Amino acid sequence: MTAEISNDPWSTLDEILGLEVADPVDNGIGELAGYGRCSTEDNQDPETSRGWQFGNARKFVEPLGGRIVEEFFDVGQSRSVPWERRNEAARLLAELKNPRRTWNAVVVGEGTRCWFGNQFSLIAPRFAAYGVDLWVPELGGKYDPRNPSHKMLMSVLGGMSESERQHVQARVRAAMDAQVVNEGRHQGGRAPYGYVVVDGGPHPNPRKAAEGFRLRVLAIDKEAADVVRRIFAEYLEGVGDRCGLPAALHLTPPSSPDTANSLRTGHLVSCPVDSGGCVAG
Repeated sequence: MTAEISNDPWSTLDEILGLEVADPVDNGIGELAGYGRCSTEDNQDPETSRGWQFGNARKFVEPLGGRIVEEFFDVGQSRSVPWERRNEAARLLAELKNPRRTWNAVVVGEGTRCWFGNQFSLIAPRFAAYGVDLWVPELGGKYDPRNPSHKMLMSVLGGMSESERQHVQARVRAAMDAQVVNEGRHQGGRAPYGYVVVDGGPHPNPRKAAEGFRLRVLAIDKEAADVVRRIFAEYLEGVGDRCGLPAALHLTPPSSPDTANSLRTGHLVSCPVDSGGCVAG
């Protein structure tokens, strides 16, 4: 009877010595801290935003044995604000130095909400210096600083976050410009000279209308309209727009730009150009 020879000499030695090899124990990721962010309180519900972000984070790490034991969530902080200037993000960075913290990793619910532009490349080395791993859903796992693909993906993620914010800004500004041109809507602040703000009826947004908000639109100020026409007429006739025209308008009561400005602000204009005291030479 021939003995069966194993191809693994270490397992053969274990059999000779009567040793049993224990299966490796994997405790999973362990305890983590979670971070999220909500930019505005009036247009977003912070509790709802917090719920879905940390919900995504838990779905991401819990199957791998992760448990979120501490939450950091910024409210009213733009993604363009550096981490050091965000309240909760700054507290998270400060906790890295705490030797008694119970977590050794950080997970986020959505990377584009947390990092903007090159922010990730600036703070990732700080986490690595304290032995804290970063788990990002867009990467499908833990960030590896030695992996060039991870660096590239996080750079793209920061660029997408920056681009998304810029696109939103452009759309909002274009929509506000269209509201002024097409509807005469007043976007807030002091009305330009020659116009007055009047009531335009109920707000077109049903939710704001239900809350009692009224639409404010710009209308021509009939008294100031004559002054505006004079400004354009004299400018076309060659009257200087730096000294001659302001000096003439300064002496035109009662609705010259200087007088109207003093009535709205409570003081007279002291700029020598606006008050006609400019001397050419």
